[in-house]
Amino acid sequence: MSRPANPVTVPLADYSPQHFLLAVVDGVATVTLNRPERKNPLTFESYRELTDFFRACAFDDAVKAVVVTGAGGNFSSGGDVFEIIGPLVKMGTKGLTAFTRMTGDLVKAMRACPQPIVAAVEGICAGAGAIIAMASDMRLAASGAKVAFLFNKVGLGGCDMGACAILPRIIGQSRASELLYTGRFMTAEEGERWGFFSRIVTPEQVLPQAQLLAKQVAEGPTFGNTMTKRMLAMEWAMSVEEAIEAEAIAQALCMTTADFERAFGAFANKVKPVFRGD
Repeated sequence: MSRPANPVTVPLADYSPQHFLLAVVDGVATVTLNRPERKNPLTFESYRELTDFFRACAFDDAVKAVVVTGAGGNFSSGGDVFEIIGPLVKMGTKGLTAFTRMTGDLVKAMRACPQPIVAAVEGICAGAGAIIAMASDMRLAASGAKVAFLFNKVGLGGCDMGACAILPRIIGQSRASELLYTGRFMTAEEGERWGFFSRIVTPEQVLPQAQLLAKQVAEGPTFGNTMTKRMLAMEWAMSVEEAIEAEAIAQALCMTTADFERAFGAFANKVKPVFRGD
């Protein structure tokens, strides 16, 4: 389980990852899980490289939003059975705990990433793939997409990578419990009805629509969007009174930005504001 040979030390537009594809266009970074012949499973190395990527996003002001998708008509089948699960059954407690903490670090990195993340989910989205979709800020589904938290199918608990904390907040405690206890697939229609997906589009449109949504976010006030993401995460553990106070401070900080002043000037001149992220 060595570190990736190519850590993120350059601007993301110039970064060439080894274990996924990356394209940066108009402030939107598109991450493509790219092992289509196996439905894009994750490996020890891809977990770490994805974690490094999302951590690096905090240091690249040119990237305003991120899209995550999969190649070949599927999002991700989760952890590779032969490259991950096979070695895990031979490990002791120390090695297993190091692995589960490493996988959890990916979710931590996605949540700490200041840029909003949009998942474009097509085909199979299972196990750790479902977790990546869950950890994203917004999710679009292609018709026919199926999502499953399969951990109990391999003899494990559903409590993996933050699923018991995050999934109930998205779809509710009872529905999350059903998926985590049974490991069954949630259809795209169920996912939309339950609030996991924002909407369902055709397979041909899921990535373009996710990129369009990300571009709309990228064109907004960067500091304000980052603050929204921070507050959405932080306020889980706050009382309403604490949340109102935290938002008062956050919004006051947003009011110190040049983008706030630009928005006022644009409104006064009856034109659309052009935000610059400062």
